[in-house]
Formats: sequence, structure tokens, C-alpha cells
Amino acid sequence: MWNRNLWEGASAGMFESRLVSSSIETTSERLKSHMAHPTGNRSILLLGINAKFIHASFGLRYLQANLGALKSECVLLECDINQRAIDIVEKALETKPCLIGIGVYIWNAPLVRSVVHLLKKVSPQTIVVLGGPEVSFEIEKQDWLKKADHIITGEGDLAFRKLCETRLGLVASDSNPPWLIHGGLPELSQVAFPYEHYLEEDLRHRVIYVEASRGCPFTCEFCLSSLDAPVRGFDTDDFLAQMQGLLDRGLRHFKFVDRTFNLNIRTSSAILDFFITHLDKGLFLHFEMIPDRLPEPLKQRLTKFPPGCVQLEIGVQTLNPKISDLISRKLQVDKLCENLSFLRNQTQAHLHVDLIVGLPGESLKSFGEGFNQLLGQKPHEIQIGILKRLRGTPIIRHDQAFQMVYDSEAPYEVLATSDVSFSELQRMKRFARYWDLVANSGRFKRTMQSLCHDQPNPFEAFMNFSDWLYAASGQRHGIALTKLVKLVFNYLTDSPLSQPHGTTAQDLWSDYQESGKSDMPICLRPYLLKTHPTKTAFSNQEVTEKTIKGRSKTPGKANQRQLRHVGP
Repeated sequence: MWNRNLWEGASAGMFESRLVSSSIETTSERLKSHMAHPTGNRSILLLGINAKFIHASFGLRYLQANLGALKSECVLLECDINQRAIDIVEKALETKPCLIGIGVYIWNAPLVRSVVHLLKKVSPQTIVVLGGPEVSFEIEKQDWLKKADHIITGEGDLAFRKLCETRLGLVASDSNPPWLIHGGLPELSQVAFPYEHYLEEDLRHRVIYVEASRGCPFTCEFCLSSLDAPVRGFDTDDFLAQMQGLLDRGLRHFKFVDRTFNLNIRTSSAILDFFITHLDKGLFLHFEMIPDRLPEPLKQRLTKFPPGCVQLEIGVQTLNPKISDLISRKLQVDKLCENLSFLRNQTQAHLHVDLIVGLPGESLKSFGEGFNQLLGQKPHEIQIGILKRLRGTPIIRHDQAFQMVYDSEAPYEVLATSDVSFSELQRMKRFARYWDLVANSGRFKRTMQSLCHDQPNPFEAFMNFSDWLYAASGQRHGIALTKLVKLVFNYLTDSPLSQPHGTTAQDLWSDYQESGKSDMPICLRPYLLKTHPTKTAFSNQEVTEKTIKGRSKTPGKANQRQLRHVGP
């Protein structure tokens, strides 16, 4: 399961078969040699290059789970994008694999290109198989793919096993498999679950992904999931049995990757009911939901979860109906706001809501109006993303009409449109980063009132702060918390805002303590030490710090960032 998308580009006839010089018979002999001599060698290596170590490759574990008789001949190697290509290649070749499968995604494509280039230089006889969204579309535009021996498009759960069986000589064949293989949409009843392939270390230290369904019924033109029709679900009872197995092994943090968790109300209700019976275990559950579908059965169940237990990622993207129609996205603004209000006021769920900058036809003014409207619903986090031109998505049909200009390198972000200039998009990238640092982090809950919420136009107010912060620091990343506190303090107390120094310092100190810190920032001390003796202030903070850290370190509990948002 490298990805869940059918490749709908040019026909396979465009591509000639490009195979390594070694024959299937030769490869079969190598396989027998590996099996006969227990030297630690494996015939198949699944290589995951993740964005961060904490992420565990879900797709590669599906491939491993569905290898059948070859499962024992497979080893999974996970690296991350911060490692050098040459080091990854050295590690990958340690087991002398006959075949290496690599998942290619938007976050690792440049590094995978380098890895494949090196692999074919130092070990040309090794069969390299690529799959994933980045190689499932626009294949003819990516010359580097010719270095691979096979490309599998779409869902590779079963196609990868079939390819391995043929290339490694376990299945007789009169011809070599083609270079381009369409994985298609396998029946989910035939797909083995991958969860046993999460190791104990994974369960303790990494993000564990699960899914009850694949596909999305909607046609949003910027999203790869719009190509995943129809929506298919795993058998609910079988899926819940797998979840019970993970619970029994100690997992408490479940991240669902279903595109539309609340689409099938019967299934989502059954899943929530299952976890409600295990609330005593200290769960943390992450679901992606469509914002305008929240029937009463789901409402009732969501009210039963305590604080810090459920996070809902809700894709709003735009609140402009004209833009929504333009990109084939269904939008019921009134229903959306009604549901957000219910979730915020009647449940303890942590709300993570997404907006996109740079959509065709949407100006910065329109985005700001939508931002302010969404902010009025008081979600815990607003994640601001820059539009990306993902391979295969129909968003490209607007390129000419709206003068869409995209970066040719991953992650293919929009650089300019007819409605938003390059400089404005650069400002919005900084806005998004600083909003995440200040607002979404939960570290400045009181201070955000003066900085943004109490202002007539919150979007404009935070944009002014964002512009000032970049001019003052020259940084988007690597800003230490104590430095950020000082910068926020300076901004609020200087003109034109001219907030009182003492009140501002008190708000920042309270925020700082509640975020789990006890070392009073130097910039605040002249205004607080007389009224806040260090010993008293720190001893009060120790209680808060222990509470936050104690809860966040409970296996599977929400992280500190989410816990900071608990409460009004």
C-alpha cells in the first residue's frame, strides 16, 4: 500500500520494459543461496525514508504483511530525510538483498532519487522497485525513474508480492514482469492487516497509523484523495479485533489515516463505541473528519471522551463558497460553523482545523476574511498550509486562467497566482510558521488576546506582528522560547500597541508557566520579581509542570502541546 491512487496518465504501452541484466533464473539461485545459508541476508528489503524518525512507515508494513511465503525473507529498514543518501545505501546493502522496494512521497522524493542513483552505481544487479504517489503520476516527466527496474502505481499490497514471486523465481513465468505495473484497487478482504509488523519499540516511541477505510468520495481538485474512488472499508469486526490486539500490546495512541472518518456513520460509531469501553487505559485518538457531517449518533459519542483523548483534524481549506465551487469542493458554511461550535462547546475534543493559502481565485483579503470567521469558532489550532500542486491532481486545469506558478521541486508549493503575489505568499509562509509557534503551540494563550483576538481584524493584526517578527529576528525556524517571549514582549509594549509593561509581563509569565517552564525569562524579571518572589513563582509552576509532564508521559496520552489547549 504505497499509496491509494490509481494512475490515470498515459498508457503503459508508452514505456518499454527496463530490467536488470540478470535473469530470473540467476535471481532464483541467489534466493536459494540466501535461504540455505543463515548469514543474516534477506532477499527483500523494504526501505522507508520517513520525514522524521517518529513516523513509522504504514505502507511498507502493508507490503511486508502481504508477502505470503516470502514474508520471512523480508526485512524492513527505516531511515529519515536527515540522513545522507550514501549512508542509507550502505545500510540497505548490508543484508545483500536481491530486491529493494522504496516508497516515494512528496517529502522524500529528492533523497530517494539520490539513493536510487547510488544503488544502481554500486550494486547494479539489485532489483529496485518504486511505488507511492510521487511515481504513480506524471511518470513520463520523471526521467530518473528509468533507473528503477519496476514502478508500481496505485495500491501495491498484492502487486508487490506477485512481482517479488516472479522476479525471485518462486513462480514460473514465460516473460519478465513489465517495467510499469498497475497495482489497481485490491479487494480489502484479500489484504492482510499490517499491525503485527509494528515492533514493541514502535508502539512505545513512534506514531502508529491505522485505517478502517480507504478512499474519499469527494473531488477536491488539490487533493490526491479525490482520485481514490470508490471508498472501501475493511470489515469492521476484523478491524476492531486488530485494534484490540494493539491495545493488548500496550498501544494507547492511535492515528487514523482514513480521509473521511465520519463518512460511514455506522462504522465510525462502532469504532468510537469500541474505544469508549477502553477509556480507562488513557487513550489518545486522532481522526480526520469532514466538517459538515456530524449526525446525532456521532455527537453523542464524542461527548463521552474526556479532555486530552480525542483530536479531530477538520479540513475546512476555504470559507469562500465561490472558491470552493471552483475547485469542486462541497461546502456548507452554516453547517460547518454549527458543527464546529458544537465540538468546541459540547465536547472535550481537540480541534485542529486546516486552511489553504493560494487557491485559484482566492485573494489574501478573501483568505483573511475566512481566517477571521474560522477563528471566531475558537478551534484549538488553525493549520495554515500553502497550496501544493501534487502530481496527478486536477488543480492544474486552473493554471492558465489564474496564472498559477508552482515550484518545480517538492513540495511543489504555489509561488504566485493572479490574486496573490510572490511577496504576499512569502509573507503568508512566515505568517503560517509564526502562527504555529505562537497560537497553535498553546504557549501564549493569554498573550494572544492582546496580540490578536481583541483586535478589530485578527488576521491583519497577526500579519502585522508576523512582518515585525521577521524584520526583528530574521528567522522562521530555530527561535528559542525565551527569545520568542522577549520578542513578543517588545512588540506588545512598543508603539503602536503600547501595552502596559507590567500587565504584559504578567500575561507572558503566566503563559510561560502553564506551558511547563519554570525559569523566568530575563526580559520579564524587572517587572515581576518584586511581586513574584522566585521561590513562590517556581514552586507554583512545579505543580503545573508535573501535572503536564505526568499526563503527557502516560503511554498514548496527548502530547504537551495538545494538553496546553485543555480548558477554555
